[in-house]
Amino acid sequence: MDSLLTFGSCAFVGILLVVLVLILRGIRLLYEYERGVIFTLGKYTSTRKPGLTIVIPVYQKMQKVDMRIKTAEVPRQEVMTRDNIPMLVNAVVYFKVVQPAAAIIKIEDYVFAIRQYTQAALRDVIGNSEMDAVLTEREHIAQSIKEIVDSETEGWGIDVESIKIQEVELPAEMKRAMAQQAEAERERRAVVITAQGELEASKNLQEAAENLASTPGAMHLRTLQTIRAIAADPSEKIVLFIPSDLGNVAKSLIDGQK
Repeated sequence: MDSLLTFGSCAFVGILLVVLVLILRGIRLLYEYERGVIFTLGKYTSTRKPGLTIVIPVYQKMQKVDMRIKTAEVPRQEVMTRDNIPMLVNAVVYFKVVQPAAAIIKIEDYVFAIRQYTQAALRDVIGNSEMDAVLTEREHIAQSIKEIVDSETEGWGIDVESIKIQEVELPAEMKRAMAQQAEAERERRAVVITAQGELEASKNLQEAAENLASTPGAMHLRTLQTIRAIAADPSEKIVLFIPSDLGNVAKSLIDGQK
């Protein structure tokens, strides 16, 4: 009888130990940025929130999902624009999981899927745009790609935060042609600015000449000011041109004295 009791006690203790080990093995810790998707006998049953949670071994399985914003780089690829200009383009996608269960159940690898879908959308959008639009309207191009990708990934439980086009590289011959065009444009602007300056200067000279001509003695005063400015340097030679009327006045004065 005592042996049976001893055996029963040992069995009970053994069962308790097994249960305790199973409970300890079933304890899971979820951080604030994580969610736990629970499958019971292969069927989705719930999504656990951050903190300590218990998963029954063998009977249940939990997959953790990171809810933080992730980045997926779209590798550089050659894309042909609508005006048949090849260019190398790469981009970065910023996204996060908003529905953990959908991200696990509906798509096998959502990071790889987003990268591939963004690459295809990038080809489509740039292929329908001209080169000038791609170079000058990157934000608009990126927004169009985001709308396409976001509409598809919404069913996967993914929210695309933004898409940034990092680099757009043109062929070498196209770069040279654009550099020549920019140089010609700078020269054209320089010629226009010079012509405008000369026009303004000629207008000012015309106004100054009209003012001097309309004021008696103004031209003589201006001449004297010029002579005085030149005479400040002793090394300069001064040649005076006397107006004809002033010469006649001087001659008449000399004749009168005689």
